[in-house]
Amino acid sequence: MSVERGFEHPAQPAALPRKLADILRPELASLAAEIVDEIRATIPAYARPLDGPYGKSIRAGVEYAITLFVAQIADPTVSKEQSHDVHHRLGQNEMREGRSLDTLQSAYRVGARVSWRRIMRVGRRSGLSSAVMSQLADAMLAFMDELASVALDGYLEAKARTAGALDTWRRKLLHLILETPPASPKAIAELAQLIGWSVPTEATPVAVCPADGVAPARRHAGLDADVLAELDTPDPKLVVPGQLGGARLATLQVALPDCRLSIGPCVPLASVADSLRWARNALQLAERGVLVPRPVLRAEEHLATLLVNSDTGLVGTLRHRLFAPLADMTGKQQERLLETLRAWLDSQGNVVEIAERLGVHPQTVRYRMRQLQATFGESLRDPGARFEMELALRAGAAPLPLRYPVSDLLPVPRAASVRPQWTSS
Repeated sequence: MSVERGFEHPAQPAALPRKLADILRPELASLAAEIVDEIRATIPAYARPLDGPYGKSIRAGVEYAITLFVAQIADPTVSKEQSHDVHHRLGQNEMREGRSLDTLQSAYRVGARVSWRRIMRVGRRSGLSSAVMSQLADAMLAFMDELASVALDGYLEAKARTAGALDTWRRKLLHLILETPPASPKAIAELAQLIGWSVPTEATPVAVCPADGVAPARRHAGLDADVLAELDTPDPKLVVPGQLGGARLATLQVALPDCRLSIGPCVPLASVADSLRWARNALQLAERGVLVPRPVLRAEEHLATLLVNSDTGLVGTLRHRLFAPLADMTGKQQERLLETLRAWLDSQGNVVEIAERLGVHPQTVRYRMRQLQATFGESLRDPGARFEMELALRAGAAPLPLRYPVSDLLPVPRAASVRPQWTSS
């Protein structure tokens, strides 16, 4: 379905003799009245008095149509915009009046029939040739089809904006924006025009997590009109045009008071599906305790954490390989040593800073560092191994404590074949 004015532009027929405009112009006023009378007489839905705004729109539609047709004969380059606007609104009004598409199309057929009767009389009176009459008939029928398409466009647009239909079309647009691979900009623009949604250059997706596990209403009344929402599904979500600033965020929080909101980065429209996926992953990490489960999460503040947690199986394998030397220790021993290792990596080996981070005496740090050296050996001097350790430690707490036979793991270089006895500090 197209929503551009006039649908596809038909092939232009051969130019009519311009003198026809002078022949037909004196007929316009009486022809308009005849068309209106015929429509009222043959279509019951139009039989009501035409004194008010409704009647004026019908008369205006007929008058603009026949005037434009004659004007195009005189000048094929004449603008159609004003006439198309009138017929577009006429289609919208027909929908609001509760009439069907059949009624609307019948009115255009009546207009074409009455116009052709008048043209036949004028043609005979003016001695027009059969070739010119045939050409004139083709031009008139093509013109009426074009206006009927413009009115149909308006009718469908008004129908799409009714309460129930509007919500359905908005959800369809949201799904279209979230398609992978991305939908064509033209398809998005056409559907957006149908519902009156201004297509932004960038947008911000929001993954919604109800605190009580109960999905919000289909579309919450407190949401701004330009927010696309799908809330009554297992994965509630929103798409907000542009950046999601403080005032807009406050509105969302008021509209969805019992929900955690995870906000994806503001990205071009073609990348919104990826951004929503990152926002959804941030929610999952908050549920696992990797991220602090705040009421509002911003995925862009945790991109590194999202990256290192993007493949939990791979992260688990990496952790098992790196920390194999800890496998035969108790959970408490593993926790202390990995806590010290993380602080050592973060502090670049500064004993005083490590002691402050851990809340222990510097001498305790030195003792633990000797244990780390004895356990991991040359790996602590290898930049690649240190990078992998930091990645694994930043990926979250699981899986700890490590419990599996050391012989089942990939070997990790060690400084000595016998590990020193662990003692509490």
